[in-house]
Amino acid sequence: MKNAFAIVTLSALLSACAVAPTKQDEPAAAPQPAKPAEAAAPEAAEPAVADTPAPPPEVLPNNELTGDLLYRITKAELEFKKGQWQGPYITMMALAQQTRDPRLARRAAEMALTAKQNGEAMSAIRLWRSLAPDSDEAAQFFLGFAVAGDDLGEAEAVFEERLKKAQPAARPLVMFQMQQYLLRAKDKAAAFALQERVLLPYDDTLEAHLILSQSAFGLNDLARARAESARALAIKPDSELAILTNAQVSGDIDAAIKLLTGFLDKYPKATEVRAAYARILVDNKQFDEARKQFLILLKDQPDNIATLYALGVMSTQADNLPDAEKYFTRFVTVLGEHPNDERDPSKALVILSQIAEQRGDLDAAYNWLEKVDSGDAKIYLAARLKMAVLTARKGDVDGARKQLAELTPADPNDQAQVFQTDAQLLRDAGDHRAAYQVLENALKRYPDNPDLLYDFALVAEKLGNTELMEKALRQVMIAAPDNQHAYNALGYSLAERNERLPEAYALIDKAMQMAPGDPFIMDSMGWVQYRMGNLNEAESFLRRAYALRADPEIAVHLGEVLFAKGDVAGAQKLWKEAQAKDPKNDALKSTLARLNQSI
Repeated sequence: MKNAFAIVTLSALLSACAVAPTKQDEPAAAPQPAKPAEAAAPEAAEPAVADTPAPPPEVLPNNELTGDLLYRITKAELEFKKGQWQGPYITMMALAQQTRDPRLARRAAEMALTAKQNGEAMSAIRLWRSLAPDSDEAAQFFLGFAVAGDDLGEAEAVFEERLKKAQPAARPLVMFQMQQYLLRAKDKAAAFALQERVLLPYDDTLEAHLILSQSAFGLNDLARARAESARALAIKPDSELAILTNAQVSGDIDAAIKLLTGFLDKYPKATEVRAAYARILVDNKQFDEARKQFLILLKDQPDNIATLYALGVMSTQADNLPDAEKYFTRFVTVLGEHPNDERDPSKALVILSQIAEQRGDLDAAYNWLEKVDSGDAKIYLAARLKMAVLTARKGDVDGARKQLAELTPADPNDQAQVFQTDAQLLRDAGDHRAAYQVLENALKRYPDNPDLLYDFALVAEKLGNTELMEKALRQVMIAAPDNQHAYNALGYSLAERNERLPEAYALIDKAMQMAPGDPFIMDSMGWVQYRMGNLNEAESFLRRAYALRADPEIAVHLGEVLFAKGDVAGAQKLWKEAQAKDPKNDALKSTLARLNQSI
C-alpha cells in the first residue's frame, strides 16, 4: 500500500518539480546538483508551479587572458587528463582566488569530485558561491553537499533565502526542490524539522502541506501525514495532488479507494487520480474494472502513451491478442512521433512480434523485431536471436546462421546464447550431427556453462550417446545444482529407456520438488510411474500435466497409459489431439507403431 501510492503521488509531484530525487542509498561522497525531472505517469491535470524563470546572466570579472594564465590553465588540464588531481586542483583554486573568476572555482570543484575528494570539493564550491553569489547552479552544488554531509544548519539558511527571493508563482517549485534535496539527508527527523521551520511562513499554500505530509509519511508518522494532507485538500478541494496524497497516507486500501472514487465522482476529468485508481485495481487483480478506467482515460487522451501501454499489457494477460496488438501498435506509433521521449519501445515491439508469430505472420514478426534498437543490450540480443530463428523457420537456415555469425557480444553468457541458438537451428532442421559439433566447439570456450552443457546432453542423446549425455547432465548438476531441468532430463531419459527406474524416480522427484508446477516434470513423473507399473499414479500425474499444458507429447504419454488400462477410445482421442497439433510428432509415430495402432 505504502509503496504503490508513493510511486503514484511522487510521480505527480515530480511532474511539477525541477529536480530529480536522489536515491536514498546514494553515497554521500559525491552529491551532484539536482536535474530537471520528468513525470513517470501521465501528465498531471494541474501544473503545480510555473515554468522555472531563466537565471540571470552570470557576472564575470573583466580579466585579460594573459600568456601566463593560459599556460597555467592548460598545464593543469593536461596533468588532470593524465590522472593527477591535486596539482591541477590547487592551480585552479589559486587562479580562481587571484582572478575572482567563478568558472575556475567550478572547475576545481569538478576535479575534486572526479577524484572523490569531498573536502576539497566543498572548499571549491564555497569559493565558487562567494565569487558568484547569485549562481543557482553553485547553490545547487552547495546544497547537495551540505545535505549529504549533514550540514543542515547552513543548508537551512540557503533554503530560506531561495524561498524569499522566489516569485510567488515559482515558489512551489523551490519548495519541491528543497524536498528532493532533503531526501538525501541521513537524519530524516532533522530534515523534517527543517522543513517545518522553513515552510512555516507559507502555511497558507497547498504545496507546503503536501510536502510535510509526504515527509511525515516517510517517517511513518501517519497521524501527522493525514493532518497535513487534509490541510492541503482544504486549501484546494479539487487538487489531484492533494487527494492522491490523502489516499496514500490513509493506510488502508479500502479507504484509499473510497477517497479516489469519491473524488472522481466530483471531478471525472481528473486523469492523474483515475490513473492512480486504475493502478490500484491492477495491483488488487481487479482487471475488468481497471480496464474500464484505462478506457475512460484513453477516451479523453487517445494518444496517452502510458494508458496505451497499460491496456496493451492487460490485453496480453487476458489473451486478447487483437486488442493487445491494437494498443501496442498505437503505442509504438505515438512514441515514434515524439523522438525526445526517452521511453523504450523494445518490450512492446517484442510482444507485437510474438503476437504476429502466433497468428503465423512470420514476416510481420521479423519486421517488429527489426525495429528493436541497441538501447537495452539484453533485449536487443534476444531480438536478433529470434530474428535468426524466424529466418530459419521461413526455410533459410544458412541465412539464419549468417545472421548469428554477425553477433559478437562481449559477455560470455550472451555469446553462449548465440551458440545455443545456432545449435537449435540445426536441431530443428534435423542436422543433429552439426548441432553436436557447434556445441562441442562452444564448450571448448565455455566448459562450465550449464546451458551449453544441457543442450549438448540433449543432442548427444539424439545421436544415441547416452553415456555422454549423462556425463554432461551431471556436470550441469554440479555447475548449477538448482537446475531442475538437468535432473528431469536424466530421469526422463532413464525412464524412457526403462533403465534404473528407482534412480529415475529419485531424479524426477528432486526436479519436482524444485518446480512442483512444471507440467513437463509432471509428465516425466507420470512416465516413470507408468514404467514402474503404477498406472493410476501415472494417469493422475499425466492428466494434471495435460491440464496445465496441452502438449502433444504429454497427450501421447497419457494416451499410452489409458491404452494400457484398456481405455482404447480415450487413448485414440488423445492421440488424435496430438496429431492435430503436430502431425510429424516422432513420439506419436513411434508409439502408434509400437502398439500397432492407427488413428
